[in-house]
Amino acid sequence: MPIHSIHNLYRGINAHLHSLWQAESGWSGFHTNQISDIFKTLRAQLLPLGYDAEIEDSLQIRRIEGSVRTPRADVLVYDTHPEPAPAAVPSAKPGAFRYPAMELLAEDLVSETPFRALAIYRLRADQAARGTPVAWMELLSPSNKIGDDAEIYHAKRMDILHAGIVFVELDYLHETPPTLAALPNYRGLQSSKLALQPHPYRVVVIDPRPTLESGWGDVIPFHVDDPLPRVNIPLSGEDSLDFDLGVPYRKTFEESLYGRSVDYSQFPLNFDHYSAFDQARIARRMLAVCEAITRGDDPDTVAIQVAEYEHLDLDEVLGRLEAFQVE
Repeated sequence: MPIHSIHNLYRGINAHLHSLWQAESGWSGFHTNQISDIFKTLRAQLLPLGYDAEIEDSLQIRRIEGSVRTPRADVLVYDTHPEPAPAAVPSAKPGAFRYPAMELLAEDLVSETPFRALAIYRLRADQAARGTPVAWMELLSPSNKIGDDAEIYHAKRMDILHAGIVFVELDYLHETPPTLAALPNYRGLQSSKLALQPHPYRVVVIDPRPTLESGWGDVIPFHVDDPLPRVNIPLSGEDSLDFDLGVPYRKTFEESLYGRSVDYSQFPLNFDHYSAFDQARIARRMLAVCEAITRGDDPDTVAIQVAEYEHLDLDEVLGRLEAFQVE
């Protein structure tokens, strides 16, 4: 019997749904809806701080050499009282790994093609005109990560960083390699220059101030069934925003009715593309849901916990799932 819920029954990224979108189609619609909800959530938190967020078509970015690019934005954040750029922050939040920005960006290329993104601006005193963006956020699509479009994306990212704008990259795609070659590939198809364990998902925050050469980058990796992280977004001066990515993700999932596409009684498409660690997490989540349904619990009204299954290894969980005829 199919098992659906209007709620996301994972604690974070819904592995069933993201596997479906990457194997077949649907990512474009999710990208549009998620960026819209990130924008709404960001804006509500930024306005009291004197900043604003906008989804915009274009933003002029001038490189050090003097050439101009016009990348397109998912969301932008603006500034009311521009101040000198702050020095690089020395320490990262718990769960984040900090590296020199140039160590993360060593292999990026340059290109001229426009794209679409989200940026944060500080409001000017009249609350009308937009100033220079202080932060730029990208939710990656598969085309950002492979093929010719990947080089285009790398070029846009370098242009934005050379302009002194904080860059936030959200990567919820486990099937394709990271956009930063220094990071480990979850599918094991490339070696890593940094001593990090592979994860299916990650958030990267790069602050190129006062200069890209002296800036820093935080890598926040997370697994299947981890909560989406809270991300510290540097703004102007000493300002920053602690932003919970789980809030807009849940909003998108529930209001877009994506739960109708998720059947927790069946394994995600390409289940074998996950690591054994994440396969076990998926299987435990499925077992918890199946047994809750057997008890008569309604997943739309009862929070489903996996704590009692955490001690089970993958083979044990798969064995117990056989009783529910999971395929």
